[in-house]
This record gives sequence, C-alpha cells and structure tokens, in this order.
Amino acid sequence: MNQVIVYSKPGCCLCDTVKAKLVALQRQCAFEWREINILDDPEAFEEFSQEIPVIFINGRKAFKFHLDEARFLRRLRA
Repeated sequence: MNQVIVYSKPGCCLCDTVKAKLVALQRQCAFEWREINILDDPEAFEEFSQEIPVIFINGRKAFKFHLDEARFLRRLRA
C-alpha cells in the first residue's frame, strides 16, 4: 500500500485544498495518507515552514504547494 504524508498547518488554504483532493483521489486509487502538523513538529517546521503543503509519496518528496492529480496517480501506479 502506498504511503502519503502531507506536511501542513491549520488555517492554510492550500493545505486544505490538497487534503480534500487526497480524500477524493482515494476513490480512484488505494493509498493511505496522514497529515503532520508542522506546528507540532519543530524539525518539520524548520524544514517545511516556507513551502507547505509538502506531499511525500513512499518517503520521497513529490509535490509542494499544489497537488497535480494526474501526476499523483501516475506516481502511485508506477
């Protein structure tokens, strides 16, 4: 099962958009995802505070700021 991690923070409209897309994309392709709030993780805050949301697929950084749905699905299926 593919693992997706989203680094985000509350009140981020780009983050909310990406998370909504992930929920919708789960209907098309099986994957698990979880969110990491950078405000709760000092290391994540240091690394990602200027580029959220950041999306990792299976441990590899795949997207930042926006999620291209077609590219996301291709990466999952590769």
